[in-house]
Amino acid sequence: MKGTRISIYDTTLRDGAQGEGVHFTVKDKLLYLQMMYNSGIDYFEAGWPGSNPKDDELFAMIAAQKIALPPKEEGKRSARIAAFGSTCKVNESPENSDILRRLLAAGTDTVTIFGKTWGLHVTEVLRTSLEENLRIIQESVRFLVQAGKEVIFDAEHFFDGWKEDPAYAMQCLEAALAGGAKGLVLCDTNGGTFCQDISRGVQAVKKALAPEVLGIHAHNDGGLAVANSLAAVEAGANQIQGCLNGMGERCGNANLSTLIPWLQLKLGYDVLEPEALQKLTHYSRYVADLINYPFDTKQPFVGRSAFAHKAGMHVDAVIKDKRTFEHIDPSLVGNERRILVSEQSGKANICERLRRFRPDIEKDDPLVEETMQRIKEAENQGYQYETAEGSLDLLCLDALGDFEPPFVLVDCHVWSDPLRGELDSVAVIKVKVKDQSVHVAAEGDGPVNALDKALRNTLSTFFPVIEESQLVDYKVRVLDGSQGTDAVVRVVVETRHGLDSWGTIGISNNILRASSRALLDALYVVILKDQGKIPKK
Repeated sequence: MKGTRISIYDTTLRDGAQGEGVHFTVKDKLLYLQMMYNSGIDYFEAGWPGSNPKDDELFAMIAAQKIALPPKEEGKRSARIAAFGSTCKVNESPENSDILRRLLAAGTDTVTIFGKTWGLHVTEVLRTSLEENLRIIQESVRFLVQAGKEVIFDAEHFFDGWKEDPAYAMQCLEAALAGGAKGLVLCDTNGGTFCQDISRGVQAVKKALAPEVLGIHAHNDGGLAVANSLAAVEAGANQIQGCLNGMGERCGNANLSTLIPWLQLKLGYDVLEPEALQKLTHYSRYVADLINYPFDTKQPFVGRSAFAHKAGMHVDAVIKDKRTFEHIDPSLVGNERRILVSEQSGKANICERLRRFRPDIEKDDPLVEETMQRIKEAENQGYQYETAEGSLDLLCLDALGDFEPPFVLVDCHVWSDPLRGELDSVAVIKVKVKDQSVHVAAEGDGPVNALDKALRNTLSTFFPVIEESQLVDYKVRVLDGSQGTDAVVRVVVETRHGLDSWGTIGISNNILRASSRALLDALYVVILKDQGKIPKK
């Protein structure tokens, strides 16, 4: 097993784009390809020529060689871009097929086409005979191969077809091979097959046909896409199709962000270039940010919570020996250990957080107990620092006596007129930086946006780093709904600067006051990180 090559076929840009809420622009696809091209992934399925204008534009750029992909790096594997489509239609010759002609015009060396391998789909969806289905598979593949294309055949619904009529499912694969297909990919298209049936199907195909490339394409409708993909590899598959972050239609496709570490770190297969594996967390979060799609923080390996420790006993143990509660070193996939601090924290949690600022502090230092009590009192009021690590850093600095605000908000007034139109709010603030005071007014879409603009417009003159940061999330939660409009609310703001991001928090029964506290903390953190007073990630 060790060192055996497993080919990765990334279909994030095509199958992943079919997921609910997932939208790629042409520019998004280009940026994704540029980011991932030299990672060691073998194939990138870029889309379906002829299915939509965006994919047509992308493939036209590929054919005209107008895509500025990174040059192949010495000693690294070459990636291939694949165009995806189907066989020709029923009772149609390949030469007259618009689908196949568009695949040829796409300009890619590799073409992947799918065909039916389940009798139900042949008779009820295609409304044709089993024999005609075999013809269109074989002739479509042959047409593309004779045009000089490397052809991969996706055997759609293979496991359902193999379960119902194994002989016919095999005939479909034989037809693809007879046409010259390089690879056969067995698809669990409905995502409802169990691991042991995946293993049996892969073993049967490998024994009977021994294709050069034997792949698995698993959907996650039953929650087993990752497990089924691993089962297929253990049974003899040498290619995995999937999407970063498990994006895809219905419940998604096999999650490459989980599968790649499993294959390479746990099972010893050769998958990614070593340095690319250390960027896996960045890749996964990058694509979510690229298309403004929610990132699952509890995702294995790459999620923010994957190596987050909260229980005091766990933290104490992992500090002594990381193997006690971490199954891999987080840095192997570009992630990091996070020690969460809350009212349930023990001294080990607090001490580890304070060591970011004073590396020599010990658990028996009175400042550890004092900081722990301050956190517990704050959380009793409604603060929650698990998602507000920026505010937590400020609290720790203050407890250590090392917090000096880089600016002071002296005065603030906000007016809002919901009937005014697009810009319905104005904020006027007075800020003091050292000995200099400045008044600024700003308009915004709502009072919080107006306040944020006023603060940034004022402070960026003194602290240019503020212009490089951006507010990326704003959340409000009512802590006690029984109080109606007088309820205390918790506002959490997420800010990003480069690859670094953090949350800050504010609590009040006045939503604007809570928002201003969270915004002020966010700007404090931007400045103090830039000044080296708060460690960057």
